[in-house]
Amino acid sequence: MTGSYGWDLAIGIVAALLLTWLALVLALAVLRPRGGLLREALRMLPDVLRLVRRLAADKTLPRGIRIRLGLLLAYLAIPIDLIPDFIPVLGYADDAIIVTAVLRSVVRRAGLPAVRAHWPGTDEGFAALTRLTGLSKATDPGRSQ
Repeated sequence: MTGSYGWDLAIGIVAALLLTWLALVLALAVLRPRGGLLREALRMLPDVLRLVRRLAADKTLPRGIRIRLGLLLAYLAIPIDLIPDFIPVLGYADDAIIVTAVLRSVVRRAGLPAVRAHWPGTDEGFAALTRLTGLSKATDPGRSQ
């Protein structure tokens, strides 16, 4: 492109990072909760963070789930986000969407009873979490069929 190996490498890295960022933002748009659930997810975030910490510390859950939750906690602790937090609404929405996607995965694998045992909030909050993850007790993998 430019004839200089260093500049070509730098341009390639920047282009790859930009494409990766765009792909992740598109994935967030697809995974986002529909309707008023995103606002509800933002409101529930403190309880959900306590839930994630408790689930990650639970040695009875499979290692893969605990690793996934640990990575989620690390992502939330790192100050660099896909969409910077200073952007109104969208800045925190990316965190809520990623938490929602991980929780969907955890609930599908661990089951609602395991998540319910660690839920720190109210029954209404747990019902909202169930709606947010798109699951109900009827889809619990621990349930016999």
